[in-house]
Amino acid sequence: MGCLHRLVFAEERMPQTPPFAAMFDSSGYNRNLHQSKEDNCGGLYYHENNLLSGSLEALIEHLVPNVDYYPDRTYIFTFLLSSRLFMHPYELMAKVCHLCIEQQRLNKPGLDKNQIQKIAPKILQLLTEWTETFPYDFRDERMMRNLKELAQRIASGDEMYRKNVQQLLQNLIRKLATVSQYEEVLAKINATSTDRLTVLKTKPQSIQRDIITVCNDPYALAQQLTHIELSCYGDRKKTRNLETYVEWFNRLSYLVATEICMPVKKKHRARVIEYFIDVARECFNIGNFNSLMAIISGMNMSPVSRLKKTWAKVKTAKFDVLEHQMDPSSNFYNYRTALRGAAQRSLTAHSNREKIVIPFFSLLIKDIYFLNEGCANRLPNGHVNFEKFWELAKQVSEFMTWKQVECPFERDRKILQYLLTVPVFSDDALYLASYESESPENHIEKDRWKTLRSALLGRV
Repeated sequence: MGCLHRLVFAEERMPQTPPFAAMFDSSGYNRNLHQSKEDNCGGLYYHENNLLSGSLEALIEHLVPNVDYYPDRTYIFTFLLSSRLFMHPYELMAKVCHLCIEQQRLNKPGLDKNQIQKIAPKILQLLTEWTETFPYDFRDERMMRNLKELAQRIASGDEMYRKNVQQLLQNLIRKLATVSQYEEVLAKINATSTDRLTVLKTKPQSIQRDIITVCNDPYALAQQLTHIELSCYGDRKKTRNLETYVEWFNRLSYLVATEICMPVKKKHRARVIEYFIDVARECFNIGNFNSLMAIISGMNMSPVSRLKKTWAKVKTAKFDVLEHQMDPSSNFYNYRTALRGAAQRSLTAHSNREKIVIPFFSLLIKDIYFLNEGCANRLPNGHVNFEKFWELAKQVSEFMTWKQVECPFERDRKILQYLLTVPVFSDDALYLASYESESPENHIEKDRWKTLRSALLGRV
């Protein structure tokens, strides 16, 4: 345990809530696992009823149900999550299918119907948990082939199981279609994000449609940002992985910077800054830390921070408070304290509004990365270090629990459409817009301004 104690999240464990996080106690381990006998593949090592390590083969066998046994849900989630560090999901599926077929003799002709009735529900339950929790795995045709083969063996000769199998496959196909649809939306957004260069060329005030004209209430915008973060917009993001949230974070940061750099008048730019400060403060109050940090990040980008004349007109006291809350010093101590507070509030909440906890995803991924890199996957005896994977699964399951909160705010499709599809400036376009708004201050900036004007606007 010494290795885990040196890591950030091990020192800051938070209470958990159903359905995923309740599977883990405060130490991150599953207290409901039953001691099992050592098997012929190297065995499983327990301490005080906690599974700490085992050979990969033994761990795979521990995943596969039989007539008298079904793996604990915490084990299923933890092993499916961590197994990809040792093998591809399709390789694990092949092994699981082989064990199911061999152990239960599902490949034998004239299989006893009573035997099928005893084991089929358990195998179907395992496949259901896998397809619902990690649907991305099944985009691999090899995964689908093995899944269909095993499902077909279960369904043969029994109408009830045939219907259950069909339902499982239909649900999975629906999830995968949802993933593809969302990726198509992302591709369209990226394709149209070719900057508002026409605005840079002329900057007529009349054609500037900005965020404030779309939504003049910062509280309403914070609520719509929370809709997106909670994956409620069209249910398109529910099956996306963590990387999607990082992509959204980057888009929001650039959107904020674009909205600030775009206006012609200094007074208007200052108003946009103050608007986003209010949006960020409301995000903090809601518990939407990812949008909060994205907004602060956008306001701290160099093309924005260099607008000194604009910032001179801004009342920055509220912004200073927000920056203090998200200060990266001492490993984001202030943010982690606020996150724990939001998590505690979520535990005792009586409404979905109070249950909202949206962590700063880039830091979450960084924590998970360092936990993964900071501890060995295998012990000196060759066993898989399952103690490490309980901790990894605890963090991921906590995130999944937070993500499943239903957004309590009413959707505004006009605002959502703007946030998700409006083109944003690239780095170069941001700098050009910044220089056009407030002239370069030194020779380096002047040279860059000339280069950008020539490259982006065709001007000398």
